[in-house]
Amino acid sequence: MAFHAEGLVAIVVFYLAILAVGIWAAWKTKNTGSEGDRSEAIIVGGRDIGLLVGGFTMTATWVGGGYINGTAEAVYVPGYGLAWAQAPIGYSLSLVLGGLFFAKPMRSKGYVTMLDPFQQLYGKRMGGLLFIPALMGEMFWAAAIFSALGATISVIIDINMNISVIISALIATLYTLVGGLYSVAYTDVVQLFCIFLGLWISVPFAMSHPAVTDIGFTAVRQVHQAPWLGSINSLDIYTWLDNFLLLTLGGIPWQAYFQRVLSSSSATYAQVLSFLAAFGCLVMALPAVLIGAVGASTAWNETDYGFPDPMTKKEADMILPIVLQYLCPVYISFFGLGAVSAAVMSSADSSILSASSMFARNIYQLSFRQNASDREIVWVMRITVFLFGASATAMALLASSVYGLWYLSSDLVYIIIFPQLLCVLFIKGTNTYGAIAGYLFGLVLRITGGEPYLYLQPLIYYPGCYPDENNIYIQRFPFKTLAMLTSFFTNIIVSYLAKYLFESGTLPPKLDFLDAVVARYSREHMDKATLVKSDNIVLNELAPVNPRDSLTLSSTFTNKEAFNYVDSSPELSNTEDDN
Repeated sequence: MAFHAEGLVAIVVFYLAILAVGIWAAWKTKNTGSEGDRSEAIIVGGRDIGLLVGGFTMTATWVGGGYINGTAEAVYVPGYGLAWAQAPIGYSLSLVLGGLFFAKPMRSKGYVTMLDPFQQLYGKRMGGLLFIPALMGEMFWAAAIFSALGATISVIIDINMNISVIISALIATLYTLVGGLYSVAYTDVVQLFCIFLGLWISVPFAMSHPAVTDIGFTAVRQVHQAPWLGSINSLDIYTWLDNFLLLTLGGIPWQAYFQRVLSSSSATYAQVLSFLAAFGCLVMALPAVLIGAVGASTAWNETDYGFPDPMTKKEADMILPIVLQYLCPVYISFFGLGAVSAAVMSSADSSILSASSMFARNIYQLSFRQNASDREIVWVMRITVFLFGASATAMALLASSVYGLWYLSSDLVYIIIFPQLLCVLFIKGTNTYGAIAGYLFGLVLRITGGEPYLYLQPLIYYPGCYPDENNIYIQRFPFKTLAMLTSFFTNIIVSYLAKYLFESGTLPPKLDFLDAVVARYSREHMDKATLVKSDNIVLNELAPVNPRDSLTLSSTFTNKEAFNYVDSSPELSNTEDDN
């Protein structure tokens, strides 16, 4: 394969344009908000993200390199096809459910990150535990898509994969570092436009190549391989449902999603953004589906790719760049490459910012440095953006099974964080004891189910499991959903059991070591108070004592709007004015 200088120039121009937009957005951030809330402006953009920019950035966060490449791969792989391309429908439904049930309660209470309600109800220790799967999901996702980008660039313009990964990661990290959510949001607008334009320009050229059979014919008839519409074997129905629920419900509890929700100017806007992004995800999946169908309809021995086909060469995961490279003119393939690069950067920057936001606020500020200045939090955020970006890059370059790590960590988000989010928002009476028990039960059930991508043998063999070519057992039983439901009900049962045991006197109050049931005043929030005996009461000593339900940092957990929230819709505003 020849080195394409024109392709390199096109990529450089594209990256410089993205960097320029990111720096401009960073400058815009400096003029937003007061000096005292600079860190919040970086995390949630001053809560003034409008519908247009918000819809673009939420869509671009989901439409990443993995989304596009993965959809094309699923449609292409013989025996799977469109029936197994679950990401477009799954993530779209996830956004719809998020908008219907989760966006409004989260935004109306003025939270800054997804972990805020957990720390508010369960305490800082539980927030730290939940940070672990959330961080793993964001980091391994960023690493996986950086790896996909490097492979794509190396296929099309034949430059060193490591160099392309490092440069891409540096640019995404740089504009995230200087501008926070504003830089991420405004670059997402440009990137989503590039994805849409680049892929749709490529599709007609790929479909009109002489080696490609009409995709309408190959959808239902076998020509070069099995029909690309695919089918679901009766034995695989439960696996399909398990994966679909994982995408649909497990796609909700991500900081990258709630960062957009919490940056909206109102709770109603947050819901509308979710619905717009759901529609955007479906639209942006169409060219990837068509490219996968083209790959399945191509006689590869009649192209420069030669024989055998990508599936036989175990390059099915690269079908999208392969179609761009071998079925499109050179200058058109560069547009497609720009689209893939844009998709990767639009997701990677969101993951890096999400991880640094949760660490700076929920771990550093609320757990260790409650009196930290806003300037200090900003610098912690910048340092962690760089560190997390560097870590994701290193994993993309060094880890041989980064996709396996991401699959496992995304499972943990579904199994651990989703049921905890349900409990903290909708189930009254859950407490820290139930949260910890649910966390541990879900984790154990997931790990003992095995993970083929990491060559991890299961310890529990569910009905229907079978060994693959590497003698690693594959589970057909929907054990991930079982683990999620077990985590959810364990949280509820243990919470109510603990509440009953303590309040009935079966267990003495001193055993409530987490101050989650009996203790009305938590020691960790009473450092300014002095407990006194009834015969030595001093009112000014008791005054600073706060109830457990009200943390010392209530103002940091909940903005003023949380106490007197009024939806900012025009109708309500007019009503207020009339009164």
